[in-house]
This record gives sequence, structure tokens and C-alpha cells, in this order.
Amino acid sequence: MTQESSQASGTSGLHRVVVIVDENSNPFELGCATEVFGLRRPEIGRELYDFRLCSPEPRTLMRDGFFTLTGAAGLEAADTADTLIVPNRPDVEVPRRPDVLDAVRRAHARGARLVGFCSGAFTLAEAGVLDGRRATAHWQWADAFRARFPSVHLEADVLFVDDGDILTAAGSAAALDLGLHVVRRDHGAEIANSVSRRLVFAAHRDGGQRQFVERPMPDLPDESLAPVLAWAQERLDSPLTVRDLAVRASVSPATLHRRFRTQLGTTPLAWLTGERLSLACRLIERGESRFEVVARRSGLGTAANLRALMRRETGITPSAYKRRFGQGGLTA
Repeated sequence: MTQESSQASGTSGLHRVVVIVDENSNPFELGCATEVFGLRRPEIGRELYDFRLCSPEPRTLMRDGFFTLTGAAGLEAADTADTLIVPNRPDVEVPRRPDVLDAVRRAHARGARLVGFCSGAFTLAEAGVLDGRRATAHWQWADAFRARFPSVHLEADVLFVDDGDILTAAGSAAALDLGLHVVRRDHGAEIANSVSRRLVFAAHRDGGQRQFVERPMPDLPDESLAPVLAWAQERLDSPLTVRDLAVRASVSPATLHRRFRTQLGTTPLAWLTGERLSLACRLIERGESRFEVVARRSGLGTAANLRALMRRETGITPSAYKRRFGQGGLTA
């Protein structure tokens, strides 16, 4: 398998994402990283990342011998990463290679961002970079993780954890959620939405949502939330309440709350607030500089509420967001 990615055209000056692939690594998470960070984006008009694969060996046998990976760079490529995605494997009790752990430690020491998908949290913890830090891992391995790494603050019932320079995702599909979160952090909501559309994947699931979401076979009548979600997304600038959503769905607020928890792993109010904040970010990126207008058009009410929510959810103010992601302020 020959490496094909955005760096093939000689792209330079981009944020470099390097994935370490080790023996018995999971193909799905490797595919997620490639889809989010490695593909060219002609619909956006510019490349987002310089993407590389590296491995300790010239030939790497993937999980259960499904296939052999060849053509990846050597492990020394990890020393060039701005973001390093560490190996994840189903055999969590087997120690990681010392040279892989050393590469993770060196990356952390020089300030690179570290990302672990699924059991990748074990790699990070074994390298010692998670001591005293927040992280998540697949719920199936939560007890084993806590027993081996008691100094790590494991949050076992969330999709992903962003702890600044170290980010971890829970199960396999949560790798896509975390990948899109990283794109949103680096390039803003508009570009993250563009990437998610190409993936045909939900643009934003907050990291605090539950890992395990019950999805029973629906009884008649159809209890899908899709119609009410679509209806609400077209009316975010209106003073919608949870009761309004319940009336639209022809159920009680309690029933609506239960369906949101079952189908989306979140609450109606949290979903509505997240959608409004995402719209506010897109409006700022498109050039709207009057924050009171942004707040009104996104349904957040006042500029003060917009500032409070953006600081809470993104860690920066609307003004800082505008400087970073607004028209004329986008970074390559």
C-alpha cells in the first residue's frame, strides 16, 4: 500500500499530521484519520494539512492479518509532526514498542499535539504523558484502563475529551467526531462542516455526549427525531424552546427529552444551543462583524450571551474567533 496524501504535491508550510501505524493497528481508525486529515479538499480551495503515515517496520501487519501496510515513512517521521496520532490496537494488555513510546514522549516534550483514537489512550498512558490528565477510552476497556493507569482521570462515558494538547476519542466512530473537532479547532466551523458534508457525517457531536446510545428498532408510529431536527435548524433565529420542539414532535417535553437521550445521547436544550453556536461561528466566518447581529440571527439573543457561550465552548471570544477564522483572517 503506497502512501497517498496531501503532501504528495510538495505542499509545504501546512500543519503536519503524522499517524503512527504499529503491528495489529485497527484499519478503521487509520481510515478515519486519512479521510479527515489526508484527503485533498478541492471544494475548499486549499489544503488543510500535510498528512503522513509512519511505522516502526517497513511492513506492518494490520489487525488480525487483514492486510499488510507498506510504503509508510519510518518512525523518524513522528519527530516532524505538529499533531501525532498514536497507534491503537485491540490487544490492550500487550506493551507498546519502546521506540513508539519514545517517539510519543519526544513529540509531547517539544509541544506537539497528541491524539489517541479508541485504545490509543493506552499508548498515551503507557508513554506517561497522561498522568494527571483527562482522557477517555472505549467503555469496554474502562475498568482495565483504570486498573493500569490510576493517575489518569478517565471519563468513560463521553465520545471524546479535549484536554488541550492531548485529545482522546472513545470508540471507533468517535474518531470521526474527534477528527472533525480538531478541524473545527484549527480551521473553524465552516470548513469543518464542509469536511463533514464530504464524509456524509454529522457535522458536530459534542464530546460530552454518551458513548453508548441506545438505538432500538422503532415501533410504529415513527419516533425518529429527524423531522423535528430539520424543522428547528431552519428556525434557529426564532425564540425556540424545548416545549416548541415537543409541540412540533407531538409529544410531551419529558418524552422528547427521553428520545433525545436515547437517539442522540444529549438533551434538547444542549442540542439546540450547540446548533445555534455553530451557526454563530459560521456567520462570523462569513464576514458578519456585528456580534449583536450574529447573536440575533443565531437565536442566542444578546452579544453578551454569545460571548459567554463562545468562551465556554471554544475557549476564545467572538473577537478572537473573528481574527482567526473570519474573512481575511483564515490561516493556511
